[in-house]
Order: sequence, then structure tokens, then C-alpha cells
Amino acid sequence: MSLETPDKIRSLQRKLYCKAKAEPAFRFYLLYDKICREDILGHAYAQARANAGAPGVDGVSFDQIEALGLEGWLVGLREDLVSKRYRPDPVRRVLIPKPGGGERPLGIPTVRDRVVQTAAKIVLEPIFEADFEDSAYGYRPRRSAIDAVKETHRLICRGYTDVIDADLSKYFDTIPHADLLKSVARRVVDRHVLWLIKLWLQAPVEERGADGKRRMSGGKGTKRGTPQGGVASPLLAVIYMNRFLKHWRLTGRGEAFRAHVISYADDFVILSRGHAEEALTWTRMVMTKLGLTLNEAKTSLKDARRESFDFLGYTLGPRHHPKGGDWYLGASPSKKSVQRIKTKIGELLRPRNKGAWPEVRQRLNRLLGGWSAYFCHGSLSSAYGAVDQHVQDRVRNFLRRRHKVQGRGLVWFSRDYIYGELAVHRLRSGHRRSPPRALR
Repeated sequence: MSLETPDKIRSLQRKLYCKAKAEPAFRFYLLYDKICREDILGHAYAQARANAGAPGVDGVSFDQIEALGLEGWLVGLREDLVSKRYRPDPVRRVLIPKPGGGERPLGIPTVRDRVVQTAAKIVLEPIFEADFEDSAYGYRPRRSAIDAVKETHRLICRGYTDVIDADLSKYFDTIPHADLLKSVARRVVDRHVLWLIKLWLQAPVEERGADGKRRMSGGKGTKRGTPQGGVASPLLAVIYMNRFLKHWRLTGRGEAFRAHVISYADDFVILSRGHAEEALTWTRMVMTKLGLTLNEAKTSLKDARRESFDFLGYTLGPRHHPKGGDWYLGASPSKKSVQRIKTKIGELLRPRNKGAWPEVRQRLNRLLGGWSAYFCHGSLSSAYGAVDQHVQDRVRNFLRRRHKVQGRGLVWFSRDYIYGELAVHRLRSGHRRSPPRALR
């Protein structure tokens, strides 16, 4: 969720961006005082509040802060920053399931630390946005993963069909702190800002075991990694990845390999005309110099004219027209993406969900609307049809059980009834909906 940026803050961001864009070698010396500004801290709190999220290690929530007095809380935070007494709390680590199996560590800073990181991001992002390469799409204003997918599809249709489907091994966990801070210092030499970033990079990590015991790791001895989940982490990750993208451009790799790079943070592809193997060798060498490692098991060379590859939830490559049989280079939601939304639908419409039907329908429609808003490019009929059929089956089963209808419920809960009177969101367009019928 985003909030309207106040004019005074927007004006500052515009000035910082224009200065950085007009003078690529300029280094910013006085920024810490701007991070400490009352209006910036207030807007940072509003942004953190809008993004919600669980409390950190201190257990303090937004509601608790506001109950005790937000204005006084912000005054105290500003005093800590101005006096340099501010120190980040440990980051609470939780493990979340990965779509392909396994678990991904996620760091949850305290609300206090999220607000300070957001304030720093408000000030620093315009400066580095002026430097980012056009091929970088991740975690940037007015750019998104779907833009990266569309550009990738456009390039393979133009003949850049020799593809390096690349994967960096544990990118966020292996970014070298010293080199990252050097990348930041090429633009920002305010020592207090660099001190802040170093504090966040070296914040201890707290984990709770199955026995409930507290375990600490990280701290001042940490030399690598920026915890996923922190507000500043995505910006720092893009800043470091930009070193690779900038080196690609300055050394003329695009012309030498007849290739383009499309990057979304640590997820990137290289699209070439006949020089993919050379580009991969060069990329492996440069990533090693940057202290990063390609995951060889997940990095592969593909000929997009003959085999497909997955990128940011989409499958791109050769497809056949269902009627004419002619082939074309298409893009569509990947099988994993379709299975993922089916799993989420099943979790929502589980039999033990006792919520009122209007509430359940609202959550279901929000889920489907968000999925289709991202998966809106390329060939959609097959994926949309599969999801619609799954929704239809699960809704029918959910309501049949709730209303104790005998049999399969095909008469009571037909397709037209589910997508018509019940007003369940249908991905395939052209279906007219009637006002929702009241069901409990």
C-alpha cells in the first residue's frame, strides 16, 4: 500500500534526483539531518503503518504506539537519532515456506527500526534511482516484475532467443558488507548515514527454537548479507546488483555478446543472439569478483525457439496456436504459478473455515483479482480456464458441505450460479454478473 507523498518531501526528493542525474560524479555530504526531519519521520511512520506487519523482538505494535501517544514516540525517536543514541534492535527471524519447497528466512525489524529505515529510504532512493541501469526492474518506483516479463518477451520475439536462465545462490545472504558500503559511498559520503547502514547490516538476529529458547546470531562480526524483510534491504540489494549491470554496459558486453540483461534483484536473464555461452562465462567470472555465486544447478542455457524457460512466474518460449497449429514465441503463467494460486484457494475454502460467505467471497475475489492483475500478459486462456475450473469446484464443494447438500451439488451450485448470483470473480472476461445472492 502506498501513501501520497507530501509536497515538501516530494520537492526534496526531486532536487536530490535532479542533482544526482545532472552530476553523475557528485557525492552527497549532508543527508543525515534530512533523515531526522520531523515531517520525514512522520511520513515514514505512515508508510510503515500502511504496510502493516508483525511486531519485532520487542513485541511493540503500531496500535500500542498510538495508544501511548504517537507524537511523543516520534519526538523520542528523533531525539535518539539527532543525539546518535539510536541503535537498532535485533531482527526477529521467521522461516516462511518457499514455493518450490524448503524455507526462506525472513527478518522482521521492530516498528522503530522500520520507521528509521523507511526515512532513510525516502532520502536515499532518489539519489540511487538516478544511477540505476535501465535493465534493472526490481524494487524501483514505477517499475515492476511484469515490466521485466514484458521486456523479456519483447526481446525474444525480436530474435534474442539464446537465453541464460540465471540464478544467484543466496544473494541477499551473501552480499559483502565492505563492497556494498563502497557502492553506497560512491554517492553518499555522509558518515552518519553510512554509520546507520552499517548498524542495520550488523544487527543481531534472534531466532526461537521449537523449545521456545532464544538464540542469537550475527552481530558485529557479520561480514555478509542484508536480511530479507528489512525496509532498506531491497534498495541495498539493487544498489549492489547495479554494479554488475553497470559493468556490463561500460565494458560493451551488450554489443560484444549481442545481448541484453533483464534483472529483477537477484533474478535475471541474459538474452543473446548466438553468444550465450560466452556471456555465461563472463557473468560467472564477474559474479565471483563481486563475491557472489551462480547456482549452477539452477542456471541453464536455453534456446527459446525450441524450449521454454521460467522467469518471474511466467513461462516464455515456443507455443502452438490451438487451432491453426502454427508456433509462436509466447508468454503465459507458469505451471508453478497456477498451482500456487490453486493451493491458496484450497486453503481459503477449507471445510473448517466458518466465516460468513460474503466475507469468504470477498477474500477469494481479492485473491483472484491480485493474481490476475499480475498475470495479465501473454497467452492466458489455458491458465485462466484452469483456475476458473478449480474455483468453481472448490466453491461448490465448500457451499455443498456448509448447506449439507447431498451429492455433488451440481444443480444447486452450477457454474452460472457461482459466477453469476454468487458474484465470484471469474478470470475469463465476458461473463456478466448479477448482484450477489445472500448466503451465510
